[in-house]
Amino acid sequence: MSMFKKTTLALAISALAGGALAQSAPAPAPAPEKSPITANVTVVNDYRYRGISQSNFKPAIQGGFDYAHESGFYIGNWNSSISWISDYYGPSGAGGVSKSVTAPVEMDFYAGFKKELIGEGFASDIGVLQYWYPTSGLPIGNGSVFANPNTTEAYLAQNFTFGALTGFVKVSYAMTTLFGNVNSQGSYYPDLTLNYDTGAYGITLNGHIGYQYVAGNYAGTGRQPSNNSVFGYTDWKLGLTKDFGGGLSLAVAYVGTNATQTMRFNGSTYTGYQSPQNKNLGQGGGLVSLTKTF
Repeated sequence: MSMFKKTTLALAISALAGGALAQSAPAPAPAPEKSPITANVTVVNDYRYRGISQSNFKPAIQGGFDYAHESGFYIGNWNSSISWISDYYGPSGAGGVSKSVTAPVEMDFYAGFKKELIGEGFASDIGVLQYWYPTSGLPIGNGSVFANPNTTEAYLAQNFTFGALTGFVKVSYAMTTLFGNVNSQGSYYPDLTLNYDTGAYGITLNGHIGYQYVAGNYAGTGRQPSNNSVFGYTDWKLGLTKDFGGGLSLAVAYVGTNATQTMRFNGSTYTGYQSPQNKNLGQGGGLVSLTKTF
């Protein structure tokens, strides 16, 4: 989220020249105040969320805006094109429903409080995030084994700075069912992100690791493993970001997971993170994204 930077006003210093008292230099005009509202737009070759492709390995367009108050309160919205919901329920999808479902976009709404409570460079962050998927034709309700994909998570993060190294540790907790998994309230995702400013050519090295735990069970449905935890996995990312200035940046990364395409449970095989083309949606792959911040 955007953080406010304090501006300083340079003061002129009186000096003696040639035995005479020189006049103080006039103070320069203060820098314009930074706007509390920022916006961003991104194009990426594959939308990966927690390591899982949300766009079936195809490009996505993304964007949003943030408002950050000097008190630490912030609110924002972020959006991305997706295909995973319609892919899952479609004729070739893993859900086995063969139903036409429309769900072209993910819309995220969030609000929270972020403040350097511990010290400079150590911002604490607490908030709530609502994932909303405008959909039509979802086969849910009436005893369905599928839940609404709309998800609400609470999160707590601690940012840190040690010279050129910055990052944060974060835990996200699902207060509702998680992305369409029935009985999955209480799922959680702890993760660690690190960024190292090389000091050369505007390049920052990036690293990330996280673990998605899926709570609950499908007991009694006969169509899925009885324990949702079999859908848990670890994801990671290594990459770099190039800052071109003027709010323009390029990111290149490799992302991977140990999520399974199919899984064995009680002697039977079940579909996991699988695309309509029978590919593992969590398989390793390269990401390239271009972002403009306003």
